[in-house]
Amino acid sequence: MNKVLTRVILLGGLLAGVFVLSALAEEFLFRSTISGSNPNTVIGGVPSGGAPWTVHRGAAALTGDGRLRVEIAGLILVNLGTPGPVKSVSGSLVCGGTGGSVVATTDAVPLFPEGDAEVESRVNFNDTPGPWIAGTGFTNAAEPNSEGHN
Repeated sequence: MNKVLTRVILLGGLLAGVFVLSALAEEFLFRSTISGSNPNTVIGGVPSGGAPWTVHRGAAALTGDGRLRVEIAGLILVNLGTPGPVKSVSGSLVCGGTGGSVVATTDAVPLFPEGDAEVESRVNFNDTPGPWIAGTGFTNAAEPNSEGHN
């Protein structure tokens, strides 16, 4: 009976260790929702776009190993009800709060006509102390989309 109990305790400890290591591997330094933007707002020295936009759903996360992930669903320019001319977005990491500065920006990824995009990139934030703000930027807006908005 003691051997069985010892094995159960050892197995339980081993499983607990595996779960702890898994959790540590996915250590989040930053997680937030994304809700939209207002014109004439400056975050980290970067002015917002010229038109207000919103998203149906959005989230951003930064892991301890430098992975920045931004997921956007249903991004629209409020006055158009569509993504309008925006064809691509990128994710930026701002350190130091709203008065801080951009320390990393991902490459641009396509913004689909439905307003969906997914950014996943490894960024180097050079051990810059937080707090961090991650978001999306319109700095990579390209050609008008297929709906013909200019």
